Amino acid sequence: MSELRVDIRAKRHAGAAVDTLGELRFAARSGDFIAIVGPSGAGKTTLLKIIAGLDPAFDGSVSAGRGSRVGFVFQEPRLLPWLNVADNLRLVQPDLSDAAIDDGLARVGLAGTARQFPLRLSGGMQRRVALLRAFLIQPELLLLDEPFISLDAPTADSLYDVLAALRADVMPTTLLVTHDLREALALADRVLFVSRSPARLILDHAVPLSGRRRRDDAAVSEAHHQLMSQHPELLGGLAAAGSNPEAVR
Repeated sequence: MSELRVDIRAKRHAGAAVDTLGELRFAARSGDFIAIVGPSGAGKTTLLKIIAGLDPAFDGSVSAGRGSRVGFVFQEPRLLPWLNVADNLRLVQPDLSDAAIDDGLARVGLAGTARQFPLRLSGGMQRRVALLRAFLIQPELLLLDEPFISLDAPTADSLYDVLAALRADVMPTTLLVTHDLREALALADRVLFVSRSPARLILDHAVPLSGRRRRDDAAVSEAHHQLMSQHPELLGGLAAAGSNPEAVR
């Protein structure tokens, strides 16, 4: 996929009194992993839907995202309960063989679950299926809308490993919406902080870490401490002193 460029000037939902999104501009190189952090209700999910092409009613432009193979993982796994795991996967790839499904499920730690129904799986297992489903199309762009929310730390850590292993094959440009700054620092190359609604970009922060890492790593804790010491207002969606909201890569 060529560089993703997002240039949103405004987005207002029908019947709303104020805009959901304000001026919000950024770019992502092919293979980048970007986390988007901001207050609840700031329009982060709306932003992902615009980038995916699911919401065309906005003022602005998105280049490269539309027309690309897009994988989307939502807060809830969104598995159809009346279909077994194999048939849920075939919703995106109808011609998948039983062998390919078994191989994929084994890779995400779910060997032998192809004929099980979603309600027989734990929440963490359902999310493994959702991640696998998103990667079956070999996405060029991967959109993650808080897919690890409400999971305990060990389960979330295991899913981070699944995500990293799947990503390594195709290296999609990845946008992750999360409320967890430690999660953002553990997974992403950059963190975009957005303001309260109408959301605008208030800081584009390059994560000063490399390699695989976890939320409780000392390096992540130090990066978190330094960021919050310098910009304690960020998580409340308030502008960071000295930030450069126009930074575009």
